[in-house]
Amino acid sequence: MGLPWRQPHPGLLFLWVLLWLQPSLCLELVPYTPQITAWDLEGRVTATTFSLEQPRCVFDGHAGASDTIWLVVAFSNASRNFQNPRSLAEIPASPQLLTDGHYMTLPLSPDRLPCEDPRGGSGGVPLLRVGNDFSCQQEPYCNAPLPGPGPYSVKFLLMDVTGFPKAESKWSDAITLCQGKAPGSIDTWPGRRSGCMVVITSILSCLAGLLLLAFLAASTMRFSSLWWPEEVPEQLRIGSFMGKRYMTHHIPPSEAATLPVGCEPGLDPLPSLSP
Repeated sequence: MGLPWRQPHPGLLFLWVLLWLQPSLCLELVPYTPQITAWDLEGRVTATTFSLEQPRCVFDGHAGASDTIWLVVAFSNASRNFQNPRSLAEIPASPQLLTDGHYMTLPLSPDRLPCEDPRGGSGGVPLLRVGNDFSCQQEPYCNAPLPGPGPYSVKFLLMDVTGFPKAESKWSDAITLCQGKAPGSIDTWPGRRSGCMVVITSILSCLAGLLLLAFLAASTMRFSSLWWPEEVPEQLRIGSFMGKRYMTHHIPPSEAATLPVGCEPGLDPLPSLSP
């Protein structure tokens, strides 16, 4: 015969509930909201990435030397259902974003997030670029490119060396990535152009017309000599020989009879050297 079942004491049930909720009750909420970096940079938000401010001094007083600061990335509509992991084995990897709606990435030690002014250092711009690792495939904490425009929400989570959560930040506002436009949706009607663009286009068109007219005028002057040749010059050009033009004279027979001796036509005018 078995022992009779007794209903647990209400105080004992409350104790069990407290033990189950202990990780959540001990978690410190830091008054910090992650946000897109305020630095004036190109590509702060792209089609697969976005850049966050680094959480410098956010967990000051809560983090130990062996703790780790994690970034939780989730779809905005799934962020409220996210439950903080209680061990390293429960940390969700990047492929779980498409199935569970969230994952964790970019683990950083507190010493890599000092409180000094980042502008005073010689390094680059301090930021966390989410989705920037295009080479990782199956790594557990891969920072893979984001699969769609979102929107996404993020928060920072401080965990100890065993993976137990110690403190967390607030969830960020919704972050929507850039989206490309379909070629057919681009409006090419000139009426949609701004006034400055219309003025610049008109000036460039006028300059192009003037350059075309100048080219035609220069071409006309260059080849006009081929269409209307000039008068024949006094000196005729025959190959490489330059000679003057002259007129031959015909001596009538009556005048040839009166010529002096030795000047008859056909006789050698030069004196003869023969005896």
